Amino acid sequence: MEEKKDLASRWIGGVEPPSELRGRNMTSIYEMECREQPQRLAQLLHAYQSDSVIRQELEILCGMSRSSGPILMIGMGASYCSSITGVSYLQSGGRSSFALDASEWLHYSATWDEAALSLLITTSGESAELVRLCQKGAPTPLALLSNNYRSTCWSLVQHRLPIMAGPEFGNATKTYTNATAACIVLASHILGRSWREQAEQIVESYSRSLDVVFQQRGEMEEICRGAANIEIIGRGPAYGGAIMGALCIREMTGQRAAPHTGGGFRHGPLLDVNESHVAIILALGKTAALGVSLAEDCLARGGRVILVESENRPHSKRLLPVRIDATPEPWEGITSVVAPQALTLAIAERFGAKLAPRFQYGEMKE
Repeated sequence: MEEKKDLASRWIGGVEPPSELRGRNMTSIYEMECREQPQRLAQLLHAYQSDSVIRQELEILCGMSRSSGPILMIGMGASYCSSITGVSYLQSGGRSSFALDASEWLHYSATWDEAALSLLITTSGESAELVRLCQKGAPTPLALLSNNYRSTCWSLVQHRLPIMAGPEFGNATKTYTNATAACIVLASHILGRSWREQAEQIVESYSRSLDVVFQQRGEMEEICRGAANIEIIGRGPAYGGAIMGALCIREMTGQRAAPHTGGGFRHGPLLDVNESHVAIILALGKTAALGVSLAEDCLARGGRVILVESENRPHSKRLLPVRIDATPEPWEGITSVVAPQALTLAIAERFGAKLAPRFQYGEMKE
């Protein structure tokens, strides 16, 4: 009993939040953490360029990745979403790689020895499945990406990269953004591609897009009002953003939302689109035209569409265009989530947040 009490009273990341933060409601905390994302992203990108320890770890992981076999990125929830962007970039660059759900991998896989490198991604470093995977170990190189250097996972793994998002008390916002960026940087190193020239552009574009899109959040909430279904659709790096966006909406507001790949949505769910349906389509990157085509088909069936793209487009009664800056592949994995985050805030402002502030972690179960 005493052990469980200690677990329940452990502050996130070992950092006790200030009393004024503990007095704020969840909607306020969520907006604050959303708006902190560009600053935290800039700090991570700077550190991954300049910090000698981090650069050394990146080089070690690159060396590990040269072995035969696929590269695995393994996480749950927001961490799994981050892995999708890194894996998508590796696959596009010709390197076999897979994003895996940690719970499924723990219980149903016995193929650790076939991987060149396994990167475990866990914001807290205390998720039960990730802890057990760290304890279990692997015959091939194992690495960790975490936001908590005091965590159990951090203590069990030799090769580690930090997420550097700071304490996070609401839904995963800063940690998703920074973990995704870290996955992109690692993938870039493995592929031998430069990312440093893009870093400043990415931070500026992301900050600008976040400000502009959050100003539109009232319009987004209005077009979604009364919807029976909100479905978020993305491809490639933006598919991670689609899953993350759906998690934000469901966890924070209780509104049902589901993610899909573009192809997966077209071959099935598109058939039941009607006036009660809202599709948030992330038409970004090299498959943007496919997203625009899908939006047209949803509108033809009477549905409502929030179309997130880097082009300007006139709005109509059932179409709300949301423009964000174009970014080099695969950074749309980060920018794509801004629109669902803004919608989440608008719903929470109207109806209240359903998620209590996560000032403490209790026992984390499988």
